[in-house]
Amino acid sequence: MAGWVFEDWRGGQFYPDGLKQKDELSYASRHVGAIEINATFYSNQKAASFLNWKGQTPPDFMFAVKGHQLVTHIKKLKDVEGPLANFFASGVLALGERLGPICWQLPGNLGFNPERIASFLDLLPHAAKDAVALAEKHDERITAPHLDAAGVGPVRHAIEVRHKSFADPAFIAMLRAANVALVVADTADWPYFDQTADFTYCRLQGAPGGDHYEPQELDAWAKRFGSLAAGKGIGDGAFVVPPEGAEPERDVFAFFVSTDKPNAPRNALGIIDRLGLEPAAD
Repeated sequence: MAGWVFEDWRGGQFYPDGLKQKDELSYASRHVGAIEINATFYSNQKAASFLNWKGQTPPDFMFAVKGHQLVTHIKKLKDVEGPLANFFASGVLALGERLGPICWQLPGNLGFNPERIASFLDLLPHAAKDAVALAEKHDERITAPHLDAAGVGPVRHAIEVRHKSFADPAFIAMLRAANVALVVADTADWPYFDQTADFTYCRLQGAPGGDHYEPQELDAWAKRFGSLAAGKGIGDGAFVVPPEGAEPERDVFAFFVSTDKPNAPRNALGIIDRLGLEPAAD
């Protein structure tokens, strides 16, 4: 799911009656394998918050982290080394082994600018030591930088685009060269399934034309996820660049967000059940 504090999930809808809000993350993280942190989009969070979230979750649980809006929506990827340094210095690295992909969601009015995209991709760190090196360039706005990347594995990145001009083979080639995942959004404006990295990142908004997923639609997504994880490709769907050749086995991160958020726990648990998966364990 995206986030874990949501009123519609309480009162037995997902969280049991009487569960304290401070215990919701602990409960959720023992029923699903990953949660996307959205608070990082609005403001840089402190290391203490990341350490607190990490401490409430089991060892094999992972957080995806949404990139700061200063990078994506305000500066629109232009001249963003400083904001990126502040983002990584703020405390993200304190998640350690719980740190999953970082999702950079672009605004709907930002079109494909090859030079700007190339410059942004060149700045993204893909190893823990490179994330620390970038974080060390933070400015005075980060008063208590966290520069310890202990436990952090590969630093993965995904980009969610929402402008049709990105349906360009050149953009797909750039992402593949940088090993950055193109977010699968399942929307009418962005229906593409192109796989551009050694992992998959899905932010499922709610079935196009509807406001929630029906059981047969969850069946189809579970089949796609299983196929992707097994290296068999995604099968049906639209592609900017049709896939060629063998597909690798890959980690698949999938989150139910936005329009269908009230049903996100039901959807997530439904996928887990359909694939015979186990939630994160202590």
